[in-house]
Amino acid sequence: MSVLEIRGLQVSVDTENGSVEILKGVDLTIKSGETHAIMGPNGSGKSTLAYSIAGHPKYTITGGSVTLDGADVLDMTVDERAKAGLFLAMQYPVEVPGVSVSNFLRTAATALRGEAPKLRTWVAEVKGAMEALNMDPAFATRNVNEGFSGGEKKRHEIMQLELLKPKMAILDETDSGLDVDALRIVSEGVNRAKANNDLGVLLITHYTRILKYIKPDFVHVFANGKIVEEGGPDLADKLEANGYADYVSK
Repeated sequence: MSVLEIRGLQVSVDTENGSVEILKGVDLTIKSGETHAIMGPNGSGKSTLAYSIAGHPKYTITGGSVTLDGADVLDMTVDERAKAGLFLAMQYPVEVPGVSVSNFLRTAATALRGEAPKLRTWVAEVKGAMEALNMDPAFATRNVNEGFSGGEKKRHEIMQLELLKPKMAILDETDSGLDVDALRIVSEGVNRAKANNDLGVLLITHYTRILKYIKPDFVHVFANGKIVEEGGPDLADKLEANGYADYVSK
């Protein structure tokens, strides 16, 4: 079993007006096979948490720790974090001109596995993943995310998740910009990855609609840079009914 443990995490970001503290002491433990949903208003620090764990250089860690199976994540480079088993599905996936989806995926798999996947097996894996996500096989020859719709970009993120088989997945508002059909397909992909690989999931979202497809074991309310309430799936229903107003001032 893998464990991602976050203790007292404090993070700041540089602005024109100086350094601003965003995360103010976050404590969270995620184990293999668990799904943790983090919900909260805009600007509360949810995405900062995701990118800080992944190693984005924009964010400065000023306190606390993040470990994966006891190893110090904050001491790792971004690629070392990926090799250790961390995966980030971005809210706004970037375009990579000149790099085809097929080359990108195989290069990533080679870096993580330490050797290139056998071509025949790999082609079958990619084809199966694309079929499961209702993706046109022609996407494999296109440049990464270039000209992709919002839904296509998110499906590509989940295809990476299924093929690269991380230990822990951080999904930053994967539901944003998806219509009902795309939301269902993407959610099914997350559920498959979790079932097949005993994946731990940190799911960041504003809305409960994705939680109808990806059932959380735990729900955490995020406000003002920290977790202010925790509970089970019923907490999400409470948030849907009442919003975040009660938490913003905490």
